[in-house]
Amino acid sequence: MEKHLFNLKFAAKDLERNAKKSEKSEREEKVKLKKAIQKGNMEGAKIHAENAIRQKNQALNYRRMSARIDAVSARVQTALTTKQVTGSMAGVVKSMESAMKSMNLEKVSQLMDRFETQFENLDVQSQVMENTMCNSSTLTTPQSQVDSLMQEVADEAGLDLNLDLPSAQHSAVGQSTASASGEQDELSQRLAKLRQM
Repeated sequence: MEKHLFNLKFAAKDLERNAKKSEKSEREEKVKLKKAIQKGNMEGAKIHAENAIRQKNQALNYRRMSARIDAVSARVQTALTTKQVTGSMAGVVKSMESAMKSMNLEKVSQLMDRFETQFENLDVQSQVMENTMCNSSTLTTPQSQVDSLMQEVADEAGLDLNLDLPSAQHSAVGQSTASASGEQDELSQRLAKLRQM
């Protein structure tokens, strides 16, 4: 069983290494994306954006699988520990039986303390396993990621990207600008009245 536990931990580390490789590839694709935008090559930029997103998702999938394997290895570890604790408890029970026969209360008390300690250790290990299982998460990928990534890279590079933005965003910007200028006019009028007094 210890061999299986080692193999699980090794597999989790291997997946983590693959996740790091995918993240490196994602960064390389973002650099290519930036260069394509600078040259005005929108088709090439889309391809690099798709590749970057694919590498990012692959890294997330590797990390998710690594977390699942970690959770399984925690369960195996708990099973091994439980087996050891069960063996210890069996020994404690036998010792308790002999102590009860001799009615040595001090010895019975010491054995009960050991017994309770074994259960506390088991509770702690069970809690660690449950926490590990709760840490695995699921992720969803929205359809607009390619445009979003292209815009982000263009913004970082200080480039103008000619993507058609939804009209709702333009109207919202126009409305907020109009309301801000209306408030500014109102404040200017109030300030002028105060100066006249």
